[in-house]
Amino acid sequence: MILLIHPPVAKPAEPPAGIARLSGLLTKNRIKHRVLDANLEGLLHLLKNSKRPANQDSAWTRRAFSRRDHNLASIKKPELYYLLDRYKRTVTDITRVIEIASAPYGANAGLANYQHEVLSPLRSMDLISAAGQPELNPFYPYFRARLYDLINEYQPGFIGFSLNYLSQALCTFAMIGFIKREFPGLTILLGGGLVTSWLKGTEWNNPFSGLVDHFVAGPGEYQLSSILGISAPEETPFTPDYGALPCNDYLSPGFILPYSASSGCFWNRCSFCPEKAEGNAYIPIPAETVIQDLNSLTEKTNPVLLHLLDSTVSTSLMEALSEKGSRVPWYGFARISRHLTDLDFCMSLKRSGCVMLKLGLESGDQEVLDSMQKGIDIETASTALKTLKKAGIAAYVYLIFGTPAETLAGARKTLEFTARHRDCIDFLNLAIFNMPVCTARASGVNIRRFYEGDLSLYTDFYHPKGWNRKEVRSFLENEFKRLPAVSAILKKDPPVFTSNHAPFFVMNS
Repeated sequence: MILLIHPPVAKPAEPPAGIARLSGLLTKNRIKHRVLDANLEGLLHLLKNSKRPANQDSAWTRRAFSRRDHNLASIKKPELYYLLDRYKRTVTDITRVIEIASAPYGANAGLANYQHEVLSPLRSMDLISAAGQPELNPFYPYFRARLYDLINEYQPGFIGFSLNYLSQALCTFAMIGFIKREFPGLTILLGGGLVTSWLKGTEWNNPFSGLVDHFVAGPGEYQLSSILGISAPEETPFTPDYGALPCNDYLSPGFILPYSASSGCFWNRCSFCPEKAEGNAYIPIPAETVIQDLNSLTEKTNPVLLHLLDSTVSTSLMEALSEKGSRVPWYGFARISRHLTDLDFCMSLKRSGCVMLKLGLESGDQEVLDSMQKGIDIETASTALKTLKKAGIAAYVYLIFGTPAETLAGARKTLEFTARHRDCIDFLNLAIFNMPVCTARASGVNIRRFYEGDLSLYTDFYHPKGWNRKEVRSFLENEFKRLPAVSAILKKDPPVFTSNHAPFFVMNS
């Protein structure tokens, strides 16, 4: 018997797909298990059980607490997604309650973040400290009672945590510490995206002996099988199982079905890409199997939206979706290619249910794109955006500033490109480049400390052209974001939930 846990804090818009895949494998092999979305449950516990402190008497705080039940109900209603200003106020008020509830613990929690005033998820000693004093975590009253009940009722021999984001790390180790203290005989497994990056880092030297019994890197289904003693050949097909997750409780206007049709990235050539540096192989599920899975899961879960989680949805899968159609609207990441310049192809995507594509353009400067080995032609990107617009598919465009090849002049080319395509770009995600530790040595730049911590995945560097983070940040705040054509796009982005909720505004527009 194994208990699988999705820990706080991550966006509670949809269920955790990784745990659903593990549950699907265990179900197929008739292995007893339970799943716990402690992220969703923990956030709802904070929201519903916290009281407004007497010293918190601002009008904003009074409104946030007085309307919290109303806000929690509203965020799950489709009509809220017609009114962006009201949506923003609702999300802000919900976040405010969580922030106030977590403050007495020295933490600043929200719907998508978790920070502590002293402890850092980038330092192994701080994670060990969190494990040593779990009662200092704001989610402790929730997970203490919940884990006692589940462990005493089901008597699991194993407990597995899916740790994907830094925002989950301190809470994960607080829960591990509690289990090790109260139930020392249980075996702890730790996997997920963040753990995979730790394990594949060149400087990994397990600092968590005594807390974690087994680490799992990459897609964990078959490593888990081996640990549990299950004979499950890797070619054995199985379908994710969402049946044990609280599908009606997530903070979205209906159930969002997340699904991974592949692991890794089929392009796998971009400079500074962790997927490439970590050696993560591209492993697609056959398109026919994906369609079968989606049809089966749609019947079982009745979703309002399908979220394809692939690093890049392959052209073959897009073609299969176009031929077979999707019973529900869908969105996901797509690679900018000539296929997206073909109006007939894009129209077929639209008919298949595609409402939005996330596009990692990164830059509007061809020289920067070439230096990053993106394999993207800027004119192709321009035509693709215009074609998607004609087809009625929204574009959520991702840009990165401050890469080693970029200059201020290059950044201004990106600004010009963005402004020129303002009618074709529906949403924007702006990021300042972080140099992955795993690619820093091969980059040829001089690196310097960025985050203090033995678990840091990124490092700062001396930009070879003087275009350092301070200058990049100043350009973004004082020039890029202030251009009316750009600021109008940025204002449309749903706060906190961003791309997870953006499709609902597209569908309602």
